[in-house]
Amino acid sequence: MIRSLWTAATGMQAQALNIDVISNNLANVNTTGFKKSRADFQDLLYETLSPAGVASSAVTQVPTGMQVGLGTRPVAIQKIFMQGDYQYTKNELDMAIEGDGFFQILQPNGEIAYTRAGAFKLSGDGEIVTSDGFLMEPEISIPLDSTAISIGTDGTVSVLQAGETTSSEIGTIELVRFVNPAGLNSIGRNLYLSTSASGDPVTGTAGEDGFGTITQGYLELSNVSVVDEMVNLITAQRAYEINSKSIQASDEMLQMANNLKR
Repeated sequence: MIRSLWTAATGMQAQALNIDVISNNLANVNTTGFKKSRADFQDLLYETLSPAGVASSAVTQVPTGMQVGLGTRPVAIQKIFMQGDYQYTKNELDMAIEGDGFFQILQPNGEIAYTRAGAFKLSGDGEIVTSDGFLMEPEISIPLDSTAISIGTDGTVSVLQAGETTSSEIGTIELVRFVNPAGLNSIGRNLYLSTSASGDPVTGTAGEDGFGTITQGYLELSNVSVVDEMVNLITAQRAYEINSKSIQASDEMLQMANNLKR
C-alpha cells in the first residue's frame, strides 16, 4: 500500500512540471521567434514479484510474470523547432527565415548566440542590433544618410543613400545551422547557445546548401498553438487530479487496515 503512495506522488510531480512547461508556452504565445517546449517522461524501475518464464511444472512455464511499476519521471524538456506563422510588418529591418537557420548575435561578453527572432533595429551608430542592443554578427553598419534598406533572400544588404539613384551593397547576413537544434541551450532574450548536444554551428549563405531564405518586412511568430496547449493543460490537470485520487484511495485503505482492531 505504501508503494502506491510514492508512485502516485511521482505522477503528481511529473504533471506539475508538465504544467510549468505548458504555462511557459502560453506565456510566450506572442513572443517573436519563440519555439514551444514539450516535457517528455519515462517510467521508473519495476519491482519484479514473479519473473516470467519460471517453471510451473516439469514441462510448462509461466507465460507472464508479475511486475509493479514505481511511477514516472521527467527525462527531457524538448524545444520543438517547427516553423511559426509569418506576420507582414512592412518594417525594413524585420526579417524572417523561411526554412532552416539562425541569425548570429554578438553578446556583450563576446560570445556568439543564435536566434530566430528577426525584429532588428538600428543603434545610434547605424549598426543592426537586437532589442537589447546586441550586435548582429557579422556586424553590418547602415550609413547615416541612407534613405532605404533592402535585404535580399540570400542575406545581401543594400542601401540607397541620399543623392544616389542606385543601391550599393554594404554586407551580407550569414545564417547558422545545427545538426540537433533541440540540443541548444536557451538563455532567454530569444537567444540560444550551442552545446555539445547541438553540434558545432555550420555557417552558410541563405538559400544555399539547405539553409532557409531571408524575407524582409516579415516576422516569424511563436509556433505555440493556444488550442493545443489548452488541451494539454486540461489533460495535465486531470492527470494530476487522478494521481491525487490514488493517494487519497491508498490513505483510506490504510486507515481501514489501522481500524481493524477497533
